[in-house]
Amino acid sequence: MKLNCDLGESFGQWQMGLDDAVMPHIDMANIACGFHAGDPLVINKTLALAKQHKVTIGAHPSYPDLVGFGRRSMKCSPDELIALLHYQIGAIDSMAKNHGLQLTYVKPHGALYNDMMADPAIFTTVLTALSQYHTPLKLMVLAGALSDESRALSQQYGVELLFEAFADRRYLDSGALTPRSVQGAVLSEQAMLAQVEQLLKHHTVITHSGNTLAIVADTLCVHGDNLAAIAVIEKINALCQLARS
Repeated sequence: MKLNCDLGESFGQWQMGLDDAVMPHIDMANIACGFHAGDPLVINKTLALAKQHKVTIGAHPSYPDLVGFGRRSMKCSPDELIALLHYQIGAIDSMAKNHGLQLTYVKPHGALYNDMMADPAIFTTVLTALSQYHTPLKLMVLAGALSDESRALSQQYGVELLFEAFADRRYLDSGALTPRSVQGAVLSEQAMLAQVEQLLKHHTVITHSGNTLAIVADTLCVHGDNLAAIAVIEKINALCQLARS
């Protein structure tokens, strides 16, 4: 299972995450496109870092919400959302070409990701945007209870999906992530490593209510916001390497 991480989320003088430290330990970088975080200089530096460490790159677009870090839902018409996605994806795609890199996938950020997974109409709009883009791009979505439905819908638009699981989040029985406002939604280091091992060995997780949920994923999302998180990512990477051998 490949590790993916949201990167390039600094903006001007405001710094978010430890991109330099996390990039050597991941396989896929979801790069912010400037609408929730990131700016041209940050994007350029992140792409150069990805090239240095031979990390696959993806666009990480969001609603146009710098103030809210893309965590607030916005009511956009289908045409508006398609244009917003093409604008952001195109920015990363163009800058990547200057580095000799190829953009291969898209992972929506924050509220857009959650809305896409909860609302079939928004999911369909995102699929439409990718199907109309001039280069084939995969779409990263949440693995879990709705995987079969997501795959069936994506096939209608000719868009390949990448299913992701989360290392540090507790799941609900529905397959959705437990809201951060609920106690225990974000896992401790010990619980996180146990969940990763269970995912790798059995393709299941233990939900917030204690039930077992089947999750078959292509990639595992990790977060490198501080030095302690980097140390955990190193351990998770070691577990994944062991599982591949």
